[in-house]
Amino acid sequence: MASQVTERTRETPGELIRHWRKQRHLTQQELSIRCRVSARHLSFIETGRSRPTPAMIIRVCEELDVPLRHRNDILLAAGHAPAYSESSLDQPSMRSVSRALIQILDGQMPYPSIVVDRHWDMVDANAAIDRLIADCDESLLEPPVNVLRLSLHPKGVAPRIRNLPQWRGHLLSRLDHQIRATGDPELERLRAELRKYPGGVDHVPANSLVVPLRLDTGSGVLSFFSTTTVFGTPMDVTVAELAIESFFPADPETAAALNDHGKDSAS
Repeated sequence: MASQVTERTRETPGELIRHWRKQRHLTQQELSIRCRVSARHLSFIETGRSRPTPAMIIRVCEELDVPLRHRNDILLAAGHAPAYSESSLDQPSMRSVSRALIQILDGQMPYPSIVVDRHWDMVDANAAIDRLIADCDESLLEPPVNVLRLSLHPKGVAPRIRNLPQWRGHLLSRLDHQIRATGDPELERLRAELRKYPGGVDHVPANSLVVPLRLDTGSGVLSFFSTTTVFGTPMDVTVAELAIESFFPADPETAAALNDHGKDSAS
């Protein structure tokens, strides 16, 4: 399946390449050296005097770390076929990916783990996630469930987060980084919404090893740290945009509470 048309597809391939070059704060000279082409040739591409080949577009996109979705946009704008498929997880060709996701989620038990897409919408989760989202308003749990909205909304997890300003600062900082990397306007709209929620923002001390999530639960205050897993060298847009967010106990008390709960659920 071809990549979906994005808001920047109406531009020429040269304009799109210039946009991403500026996003990465590179001059034409710097990019030309990385791509092993002349600065003049790159200038001709950006101004539309030269039509880039598919190989040239992919080479430039690799040097600029352009997301696969947007690489397809540039190829389409230049009159070429998309180079990267965009497959649904329920397609036969994606069975190995779906099995890997299930294996990771199941293997994470009794610790919470979720799969999210590029806009932080939940794709899948293991049963342990129920401990994190207990008592959230039903409206926030209607698909598609946006994990960031669910976390920071005053009717979501936020009222139970003991260190809400710190956790808000952590999530908004990650979102800022993602927006700088992708230029995604939907993420910009999500960020504007999240910033309106109450809770304040605290910066994490520079000497901190991780940012904890300290959460009120029926088992007392549980403390987690999170990790993010992505697929290596993906060649499909869907796979490239998936991330697995896993939560591990940050102290022995949390580990004991989660393990005890897991034993009770299994019995």
